[in-house]
Amino acid sequence: MEVILLKLGGSLITEKALRETARPEVIARLAGEIARAAARIPERLLLGHGSGSFGHVAAQEHGIAAGLSSPAQLPGISRTQERAAALHREVFDKLLAAGLSPFSIAPSSCLIFKGGKPDLALKPLLLALKNGLLPVVYGDVVMDLDKGVAICSTERMLEILAHRLPVRRALWLGETDGVYDGQGRTIPRLSADGLEEALQSIGSPAGTDVTGGMRHRVETALALTRLGIRSLLLNGLTPGLLERALLGEEVPGTVIE
Repeated sequence: MEVILLKLGGSLITEKALRETARPEVIARLAGEIARAAARIPERLLLGHGSGSFGHVAAQEHGIAAGLSSPAQLPGISRTQERAAALHREVFDKLLAAGLSPFSIAPSSCLIFKGGKPDLALKPLLLALKNGLLPVVYGDVVMDLDKGVAICSTERMLEILAHRLPVRRALWLGETDGVYDGQGRTIPRLSADGLEEALQSIGSPAGTDVTGGMRHRVETALALTRLGIRSLLLNGLTPGLLERALLGEEVPGTVIE
């Protein structure tokens, strides 16, 4: 049972410059492409999505990314978790409407950090995959034995899972045609040798982002290469591109291997 990791970026499924504003038409189209492709490929899919203008805004307002330092932050933890879950419900509903069978995996319910290392309860996700469901994870507030709480980005969650699952490849969807160089051109291939140059050309994330945006995505994809996992960063705003990529067709974007 090989697995394809699929990440829908927060900048793709929300308007990151507008507070708590989803892009329902984009989410619905992507859900349809996933459904059509899933019926034709032998691999199982594991989907993750970002928090965009939902969870990131709440986390920044309450200083959650730095950990728990004051009881005054407690309502902010709840608010951040609730906002991330609100967008998750929007994605979940669109997947269901597309004919898929999503199964929600909240990192806050299965993951604890200690010294930066994860302690993950994996069995529910494994059983979901085995039974033909589509596990769906997302960025969330999780418990941290050292800091009190921590933000677990979707990228971090997928990287943790990649160490435990037979992942064949990973697809990362944003609103750009992959990673751009200093002149705004797509870098077709990227490896660890070209990391520093690529990172210098990546600007700050649009809107509010407490986990690092494209830079974090590239660094995570490069971490997956050490596990032998090839990544493709592509533009989710281009209709049909996700479906073609899932089917194994060559599509424009940045390959990281």
